Amino acid sequence: MTEKVLFWFRDDLRLTDNPALAAAVQTEKPLHLIYIVDDSSLHGRALGAAQRWWLNHSLERLSADIAALGGQLHLYRGDPSVVIPSLVEALKPTTVFWTRRYHKEQVACDTALKANIESSGSTVRSYNGSLLREPWEVTSKLGTPMRVFTPYWRAARLDFVVPQPAPAPSRLAPSTPIRNGPKPTSLAELNLLPRNPDWSGGLSEAWIPGENGARVTLDRFISEGFAGYGDSRNRPDLPSTSRLSPYLRFGEVSIRQVWHATEAAYHSGQTRASSEDLRIFQSELGWREFSYHLLFHQPDLSSINVQRSFDQFNWRNDPVMLDAWKRGQTGYPIVDAGMRELWQTGFMHNRVRMIVASFLIKHLRIDWREGEAWFWDTLLDADPASNPASWQWVAGSGADAAPYYRIFNPMLQGEKFDPDGRYVRRFVPELASLPSLVIHAPWTARPLELSSFGVKLGSTYPAPLVNHERAREDALAAYKALKETA
Repeated sequence: MTEKVLFWFRDDLRLTDNPALAAAVQTEKPLHLIYIVDDSSLHGRALGAAQRWWLNHSLERLSADIAALGGQLHLYRGDPSVVIPSLVEALKPTTVFWTRRYHKEQVACDTALKANIESSGSTVRSYNGSLLREPWEVTSKLGTPMRVFTPYWRAARLDFVVPQPAPAPSRLAPSTPIRNGPKPTSLAELNLLPRNPDWSGGLSEAWIPGENGARVTLDRFISEGFAGYGDSRNRPDLPSTSRLSPYLRFGEVSIRQVWHATEAAYHSGQTRASSEDLRIFQSELGWREFSYHLLFHQPDLSSINVQRSFDQFNWRNDPVMLDAWKRGQTGYPIVDAGMRELWQTGFMHNRVRMIVASFLIKHLRIDWREGEAWFWDTLLDADPASNPASWQWVAGSGADAAPYYRIFNPMLQGEKFDPDGRYVRRFVPELASLPSLVIHAPWTARPLELSSFGVKLGSTYPAPLVNHERAREDALAAYKALKETA
């Protein structure tokens, strides 16, 4: 019987620069390539609805890419702790390959699976295919985990050369069909797409999931958005960010590919990006690394305050206000534009993410976990590390967090980062005719002026959900009370 190897795709849905896949190919044995949809939250958080849409199209493209090289992708649904041992028993592979994951439940699952597989006589080989540095590699001088970004990133970069990305394999030898064991399913049977209603039209217009989509997006960023990135990255009205985060989240491009593509473009003169543009972009990649460092050492990052003093914070339970925030009906245009961009495209500009998060936490005083959960369900790029780490950063409850008393003024944020109101006009079309002078604070215009532009507060567009100054004072008072009881 021909010896085979088993390769398990997870958050690494690509063929290029996939260290675990490259190692499997190097065995020169037939490959049984699989992906498992685990709908439970037993081994990490179940995917949100937007991510399920992305996954469907990503698997479709990955399957076609694999078929073009002679291989076949087998899809399964179920508990990996059951599916994998059944496959190993039926296939009897010499080796099982996978890319490492870092959520505590995923780590526990992989550790148990490795013991089970190796007890049956097969070997397990795991590789880092998601990060520049493993979370445990970067420590303080005392050997402890890092809690502040700047020294973390300095230590992570010290004497470390990012390896060059490896090319995709030229051929994938398929394994013979398995007679016994779990039966694979079809992509259609996985039922990942939304139906009744299908709300994914905006996602389809905005994105091309898959490895080729990642390549096109990276090339477009280098040619159109990289130059001036340091200054323009905070402008949601401009094409100023890479939009690579969903592709990194699903592993359709590796961080090493992104790192070296931007470095090569800068050093070759392919782009007019400055050294400062490159430094700031790399530091943004560093925040993703830091988030995984935090997740590995703070496994309950999505549910437990890193700074435990916030356990006593007096959060409001207000479903009506929460729902208004989710639907982009707060009466604050920059906030509403962000929430509607999220619903329509599965994405939100990073500066606006901070604005809408600050508004939920500090203007409405609603628990950051409510916002984190909504982003998990609606963001294409939500991952178990960056999503909760960023929410805790805004809340002031995380490691190296912004102080709670830093409260964004949504009107000033809009005026500064969307000065002509183009972003608001795109996603809040009922305000499209307002002049830039009042578009970020329509209640400051006279009723007759609003009426002349077809706007009636409380009717065509909501009046402000809360008063900014009063909400700010209430938030500061709540924070002061927390400090006094700590």
